[in-house]
Amino acid sequence: MKTPDHISLLIKSFRKATGNKLGKKSWTNLKGEDLTEVLRTAPFILASHGIEADPILNYGNEAALKLWEATWEEFTSMPSRLTAEPIMRSERDRLLHEVTTKGFINNYSGIRISTRGRRFRIHKATVWNVLDDSETYCGQAVVFSDWEFLN
Repeated sequence: MKTPDHISLLIKSFRKATGNKLGKKSWTNLKGEDLTEVLRTAPFILASHGIEADPILNYGNEAALKLWEATWEEFTSMPSRLTAEPIMRSERDRLLHEVTTKGFINNYSGIRISTRGRRFRIHKATVWNVLDDSETYCGQAVVFSDWEFLN
């Protein structure tokens, strides 16, 4: 599982990009391992990927692992492009370019596919750039709580 430092980057970057808090107001005072545990078991999807040439997923909370039907090891060794069907990858690439340019997007909807081939549509997702404390680009992340299975 990811460290509290990675979780902190996701939270800080989300706040900086959107002006909003990630999660519940009651989580404001949580730090370190407590915050990591709360987000790991949160009822929404939270996932991120790194900055490799073919970015690899580097975080998924339990809800993300369940939705993508993957273990932690499978999820965090998978190129993020594989979360979309081949026909949908150009749309995904366009989305990620827009996020890179603008810093984040809200209300994204799109079709994704689990590791077992199950298709689902996500709704109202927020995708944002993950930056470290020096404003160095570290990857991108997504959060959403609305999806529907298509098959």
